[in-house]
Amino acid sequence: MRPRPEPGYVDQVARREDYEAGHPNVQIRCHDGYWQAIIREDAAETVITRFELRALLDKLETLSHPAG
Repeated sequence: MRPRPEPGYVDQVARREDYEAGHPNVQIRCHDGYWQAIIREDAAETVITRFELRALLDKLETLSHPAG
C-alpha cells in the first residue's frame, strides 16, 4: 500500500528503518490511510495505530519495551 502523503514523510523513512533495526520485535506497516505498529511480546502483542508515520514513531519511542 502507498502511504498517505504527509509533511516530512521522507524524513521519517530513515527514522522508521533505524527503529525497526533496533527493535526486531516491532513491525511497522502502512494500511489504507493509516500506520500500525505491532509489538510482539512473549504471550501477546500490542497494536498501535496513528494516521501519520511521525506520530507513530513518536509514540513508539515513548514506550519501554525490550528490543528483540
